[in-house]
Amino acid sequence: MATKTKKSPKEVQPEDTSSFEVFEASPFDLDQLATLFDAYRQFYRQASDIAGAREFLSARMKNKDSVIFIAANEDGELVGFTQLYPLLSSVGMKKIWLLNDLFVDNGNRRKGISKLLIQRCKKYAGDTNANGLHLETEKSNTIGNQLYPSEGFDLNTTSNFYFWSCK
Repeated sequence: MATKTKKSPKEVQPEDTSSFEVFEASPFDLDQLATLFDAYRQFYRQASDIAGAREFLSARMKNKDSVIFIAANEDGELVGFTQLYPLLSSVGMKKIWLLNDLFVDNGNRRKGISKLLIQRCKKYAGDTNANGLHLETEKSNTIGNQLYPSEGFDLNTTSNFYFWSCK
């Protein structure tokens, strides 16, 4: 009798992502996107505010001060998004995109959607002749801290990150 060998996690094939499409968000997508954005904010311990989420995202689109990519399933339902903000590198004399937000709804996680969104961001960075992508995540975000290195991001251990709050 032949025995089956158990595959290690690295050998497990990802699910087929061909039933998902990633594209830039438009005002047409605001209602569904606001719901996803609200869930994202709740993940980071913020109170639910769908109206505020819609207003915030609408302003980003209207002012063209961010780029939002969304993932939709074959039924056109939005299942994830990422939002990029432009930064400038004085040393590199180029734009850097801040990958500030990345979220996939609970029912669609572990299907490769985050990787599709990141790949779209990488393509956009290249298409806009940027120096690269920058991101930050909480140390407690174990999934993100495994995902980002697997997608080619290097952990910067040589710099300190500081923040000053107006509060």
